[in-house]
Amino acid sequence: MADLSAKVGSLDFATPVIAASGTYGYGLEFDGLVDWTGFGGVSVKGISSEPCDGLAAPRMVETPAGMLNAIGLQNIGVEAFLSDKLPRLSSLPIRVIVNVWGNSPEQYEDVVERLGDADGIDAIEVNLACPNRKEWGTIFACDPKLVATVTARLRKKTRLPLWVKLTPNVSDITEPAKAAAGEGAEALSLINTLRGMAIDPESRRPLLSNTTGGLSGPAIKPIGLLMTYEASRAVDVPVVGGGGVASGRDVAEYLLAGASAVQVGTVNLFDPSAPHRIGRELDRFLDEQGVAAARDLVGALEAPAG
Repeated sequence: MADLSAKVGSLDFATPVIAASGTYGYGLEFDGLVDWTGFGGVSVKGISSEPCDGLAAPRMVETPAGMLNAIGLQNIGVEAFLSDKLPRLSSLPIRVIVNVWGNSPEQYEDVVERLGDADGIDAIEVNLACPNRKEWGTIFACDPKLVATVTARLRKKTRLPLWVKLTPNVSDITEPAKAAAGEGAEALSLINTLRGMAIDPESRRPLLSNTTGGLSGPAIKPIGLLMTYEASRAVDVPVVGGGGVASGRDVAEYLLAGASAVQVGTVNLFDPSAPHRIGRELDRFLDEQGVAAARDLVGALEAPAG
């Protein structure tokens, strides 16, 4: 068997495969149903200072090679997460990444302060990339200055590893990447979903109650690979790549593009065992290629032939 271990900043992972925020609940829903072997970790659904109901239904629409969602970051709030979820979640044999969000820099600070240095949290993932929060006015991660401001403020509020999640809805991913890395992010997480919409031509109405949503799934993998490639070469901190990952081969592609670990998202919604399966597939791929360790692929992309 190949060595599947991965390293993201100060954290070691059993494998580079991480279940992405928003696609695996709080992780506990699947305990006893899935084999945690093959998982490196789980990023829980975004946590805010207070409970959030999210957006009205319909909130999900299937699209060719993907799906649109406009969930709106529904969650139980930080206090319920700490009391009802984290104690059991921290007993699982995986790394726990807590995704956080707010409607202002102050709200981000509040949730991070209330999380404190609670036992069982391995890293905080700062969600600046949701395309479905009208309260934001824009996607926060589109503004490098705002990325820098929030990162710097949160860096002062926690000793935990700080990952900053960026958006693909920009013309140049390297600018927000540099902004986050320059203000103390230990890693970058990308990509989130691309803004899109779906229409019912008979009713002449949008299929999502929010009109627009975030596109994910296999359709966005080429964009995720490109942005992982660009961001990983622009900064000196690790990149956790993702977007359209559904197989061990997909993970290998992201590692070659420069990712130190890889998030698995949409596929979890119809196959909760996907991270376990993908970890096994990566192991087989490495054996077939004669590669001793997954980390040997990180950033090892070669120039085109000819």
